[in-house]
Amino acid sequence: MLREPSPQQHELEMVTLDQLVPANHLVRKLDKYIDFEFIRDEVKDLYCTDNGRPPVEPVQLFKIMLLGYLFGIKSERQIIKDIEVNVAYRWFLRMGLTEKVIDASTLSQNRIRRFNGTDVFERIFNHIVQQAIKHGLVGGKTLFTDSTHLKANANKRKFTNKLKPVSTSAYIKQINKAVEADRKAAGKKPLKDKGYCEIKRNKVSKTDSDSGYMHRDEKPKGFFYLDHRTVDNDYNIIVDTHITPGNVHDSQPYIARLDAIENRFALSPEFVGIDAGYFTAPVCFNLEQRNIQGVFGYRRPSRTKNAIKKKHFKYDEKADTYTCPQEQTLIYSTTSREGYREYHSDPKVCVNCPQLKDCTKSKSHKKVITRHVMAASQDRANEFRLTSLGKYLYKRRCETVERSFADAKQHHGHRYARYRGKHNVQMQAYMAAAAQNMKKMAMTLSNIPQIMAI
Repeated sequence: MLREPSPQQHELEMVTLDQLVPANHLVRKLDKYIDFEFIRDEVKDLYCTDNGRPPVEPVQLFKIMLLGYLFGIKSERQIIKDIEVNVAYRWFLRMGLTEKVIDASTLSQNRIRRFNGTDVFERIFNHIVQQAIKHGLVGGKTLFTDSTHLKANANKRKFTNKLKPVSTSAYIKQINKAVEADRKAAGKKPLKDKGYCEIKRNKVSKTDSDSGYMHRDEKPKGFFYLDHRTVDNDYNIIVDTHITPGNVHDSQPYIARLDAIENRFALSPEFVGIDAGYFTAPVCFNLEQRNIQGVFGYRRPSRTKNAIKKKHFKYDEKADTYTCPQEQTLIYSTTSREGYREYHSDPKVCVNCPQLKDCTKSKSHKKVITRHVMAASQDRANEFRLTSLGKYLYKRRCETVERSFADAKQHHGHRYARYRGKHNVQMQAYMAAAAQNMKKMAMTLSNIPQIMAI
C-alpha cells in the first residue's frame, strides 16, 4: 500500500559518528596506519606561542589539504563544502557532526602566508616516506625514474621573447675535466676559455615566468612544468619528486636527485630503470661511478639524410678507430669542447668511393664520426639492456613509475599546475606524492594479514 513519506529529517536519532563511517573506508585505513602527529612538531616554529588568536589545529589543517589530494578535489573551497556534508571526512578530521568547518580563506591564507617560502611540505613528504621505510615497504635496491608534464596555469599565446643565457649542462665540470685529460693524452693543446656565455631568445610566459615552453615530439606545445619522479620497485612508494620548467632536459637533474635520495633516506640502489631520454653519456658515466647499473630504454639514432649511418661503421676499441663499409679506417683527429672525439676519413680516398653520396654530403668529401669521451659507459649500459635481467627490469617501468603517474593524473589532479610559480607547483607535487604514498601504505598494510593467511 502506497503511503506518504514521513518527515524523517525531523526525527531524533542517537548515533555516533563512528557508526556512520563504513568499516572499509579509506579514511579508516589511513587513520590506522599513518601517524599524523609528526606534523605538529614540523610546523611549531611557524606559530607564535604567546601572542595572537588561537590558530586552527595544524594537524587538522594539513589533513584537510591532504584530503583534497587524496580524493582529487582541486578546489580548496570545494574541500570545505565537502567536509560540511561528508561524515567520513569529519571522522578523519576528529570533528563533530555539528562542529563548524573553517572558512576556505583560512586554508588558503595559511598556505600562502604561513607556509609560503618554507620547506614544510618537503619535510612532510619525507616523513611519510620514512614511515613507509619503517613498515618495510621500501626496498631501495631498484628505483625507477621518469618525468611527466603538468600544464602551467598560463596562456600559451601570452608570452614575450627574452634574451637569456644558455644554461650549461649539469655535468659540465666532469665533461671539461674529461676533455682536458683526453686532449692531453692525445698530445693536443688545451682548449681556451670562450670568455663569454651564449645567449638565445626564449619564450617567457607573461602569467607564470617560472614555467618553460615545451616543444617535444608527440607532446603538447605550450607552457608546462615537469615532475621528475622516482619510485621504489617493491611497493611503488614515491621516494622523490622534483619540479623543473617544461624546457629542461630529463637527464639534467637526474644524478643530483639520485644523490639526494641516497643521502636523505640512506638507500643504496643497485639498479635504476629510466627512459631513453636519460640515455646520455654523462648519466651512464655517473651511474658507473656510483656502482649502479642503469637500465635504459632504446634510443633511436638521430635522423640524417645519409643512407649510410654511424651504426654501419665498426669501432675498434683497441686501435681507437672506425672502419667504414668500404673498409677505410677513420682515425682520431681532435676532441671538441662539448666532449666529442672526432674521427675523420681521408677525402682523397672518399672522393672515389662508389657510396660517397650515401655516406656524406660534405663538399670536402670528408666523413666525420663523433664519439663521446664517456661513450664506453654508454656501450656497457646498452649491452646490459639486452640481457634477460635488463629486459625484465625495463618492463617493470610500466608497472611502477608510469602507473604512478597515471594514478596521479587520473585520481589526484596532477594533470594541471594548481598554482603559479615553481615553488608553489613543487608544493603541489609534494602533497600529491605524499597522498599517493599514504594511500598505497594504507591499502597495502590493510591487506598484508590476508596475504599472509593465504
